[in-house]
Amino acid sequence: MAEDKELFGYEEEDIITLEYDDGVEEECGILGVFDALGKEYMALNPLGTEDVYLYGYKEYDEDYELLDIEDEEEFKQVAAEFEKLAVEE
Repeated sequence: MAEDKELFGYEEEDIITLEYDDGVEEECGILGVFDALGKEYMALNPLGTEDVYLYGYKEYDEDYELLDIEDEEEFKQVAAEFEKLAVEE
């Protein structure tokens, strides 16, 4: 019998696997999708940590894409918006 994996409070459908360029994979829980700077972003939590990863988010008909936030100023503003939303919850 397959061992149940630890979901850390997430539903199975709220967990995605990030695949990095070096082949390493990391499972993350989706904290949420939110608007900032007129765009959509996704906040992810690597399972078993208190870290938060922020990515640009584009949704298509039946798929989506995560985009790296390469501009430091944009990242700071997105992080501030996420923190504000996290405090409100």
